[in-house]
Amino acid sequence: MKLLYDYSGDFDPSFDHGRLSKEGLVGLLHTYSDYIRRLDGHWYLSVMNRCGNDAAFACDTEVWERLVLYELKIASELLNIRGDDAVAVAKVFQVSPWFWMYKCDLDLKSRDHLIITYRDCPTLLALEREGAGRERQICVDLEMKIFMKMAHFYNPKMKVTALKLPPRKSADDVCCRWEFKIEENK
Repeated sequence: MKLLYDYSGDFDPSFDHGRLSKEGLVGLLHTYSDYIRRLDGHWYLSVMNRCGNDAAFACDTEVWERLVLYELKIASELLNIRGDDAVAVAKVFQVSPWFWMYKCDLDLKSRDHLIITYRDCPTLLALEREGAGRERQICVDLEMKIFMKMAHFYNPKMKVTALKLPPRKSADDVCCRWEFKIEENK
């Protein structure tokens, strides 16, 4: 069976995603990753416009605190990501559909020490364009909660520290930088 790069030919009533080539599947994954990010943003804005930012942020936080645990469980089981260290966190970042939409650097200093730098973040860019100052809530408060859930999923002793946060001084600055670290005797 010939694998398809795209689905431009005739309709195939027995089509399934297993017929797509690696390139076709990766393209589809990137597209759906962006779709998920946009869905999250539009959902938040719809709730904010109807009920206010406080309600939207409370709902968003509740949803993400649940969904991040689901994503970690699924990714860890499906891809056999094991461990209780920063390596496991780095791997789960790499396979997350969210990670694909951001330009990030993962700097694994040791098995117990990871620094992630977001160089380009569509969410931050949208928040900066909006100009309402919501960066603090989304990029600091919510991200810290999500990253702590990620860290503690693998090791309750892992600490998360924000090293660089919005607001940025210029568009050339990194968006944010986070440290995941296990310090045994502290």
